[in-house]
Amino acid sequence: MEPVIVIGAGLAGSEAAWQLAQRGIPVELREMKPQKMSPAHHSEYFGELVCSNSLRSDQLENAVGLLKEELRRCNSLIMACADAHRVEAGGALAVDRYAFAAAITEKIRSHPNITVVEGEVTQIPSEGNVIFATGPLTSEALSEAISGLFPDSRYLNFFDAAAPLVTFESIDMDSAWFASRYDRGTPDYINCPLTEEEYQAFWEALTTAQEAEVHGFEDAGVFEGCMPVEVMARRGRDTLCYGPLKPVGLKDPKTGKEPFAVVQLRKDNAQGSIYNIVGFQTHLRWPEQKRVFSMIPALKNAEYVRYGVMHRNTFLDSPRLLDRYYRVRGQERLMFAGQITGVEGYVESTASGCLTALELARRLEGKPPIDFPRETAMGAMALYISDQSVVNFQPMNVNFGLIPQLGYRVKGKRNKNAEISRRALEKLAELDLT
Repeated sequence: MEPVIVIGAGLAGSEAAWQLAQRGIPVELREMKPQKMSPAHHSEYFGELVCSNSLRSDQLENAVGLLKEELRRCNSLIMACADAHRVEAGGALAVDRYAFAAAITEKIRSHPNITVVEGEVTQIPSEGNVIFATGPLTSEALSEAISGLFPDSRYLNFFDAAAPLVTFESIDMDSAWFASRYDRGTPDYINCPLTEEEYQAFWEALTTAQEAEVHGFEDAGVFEGCMPVEVMARRGRDTLCYGPLKPVGLKDPKTGKEPFAVVQLRKDNAQGSIYNIVGFQTHLRWPEQKRVFSMIPALKNAEYVRYGVMHRNTFLDSPRLLDRYYRVRGQERLMFAGQITGVEGYVESTASGCLTALELARRLEGKPPIDFPRETAMGAMALYISDQSVVNFQPMNVNFGLIPQLGYRVKGKRNKNAEISRRALEKLAELDLT
């Protein structure tokens, strides 16, 4: 059997290589470190954690905790190394990141079915199965080569400017209504009105809120194409009322009149479980976003599945380009995994690498695909990044908003989330993962 080429030895690439190798499939793992380092990396180890030693919550009442447990049940290398090098961090899974990365590197380099080839990849391999797991800081040369795969598509975004996303069930619909401006077309937007007094308080908080710091590998170019809402607000008290908060053509059914200002939410997925705050691209710190945006009455108890971000990122317009197995549509020998696909976060990247490898292994063995169901966290993520109804695709962490609701009432949010996780693990147990 010809070896599968995996490009990139971060969490996604290392996990993909391991899953394939454990099934007897030869792997050629290509990694540019240590010959060439990205601006964010400093160590020669595989699976390097750049920003934190925390892999976030390890509780099943949290979606990322569910994702970790699903990975454990898929015999994940990354999770095994994380659990082996855990340090105390309350309900979170934190690791000694150097020991963690060293363990991944040793496991990969010592595996008889994995051959590590050092050096930068600058061209698309012309033959064989290839998994690209090159992360959000893919090298310029390889980015150019990848762009050639998708000449007619918005294939890569180098600066990620995304508005926050909230769950539909957390929106106070007593303070909002569905409508389209001037009643044209279908009522696709949720409209969240503000009185003049509410707007004044919101505007003052927005213009004085604390922004996030800019990392060394980012620059001002991130702000050129899309103005942050707080910058727009600082241009004058009424600027937002002539921009994203314009109330013209929107009458509040309770009063029959146009409000002073209106914040609009747009459906972000086909299921209507997640909504985008229109025009709210922002560089505010995450706690500040929650504080300030909660001043909008309909969003006072909003659950954020992704906060607004503006930073350098490289990711595919995956809904147009990839299928649920992370394969390039029409060129199925080419696959992508990790943050370049639009999954956000270390655990999510690991899961995408795991699923990609499991599905490829099944194909190489002549078996039918596994088709992780939407009720699982792994399946929900794969179906989200391949959902062609998602028009303005932006990277996202795993969250319960991607997973179908239970269909019956469970008292308390933590209890409800725990029940969703229980159902997910039952669904996972029904799958043939061999």
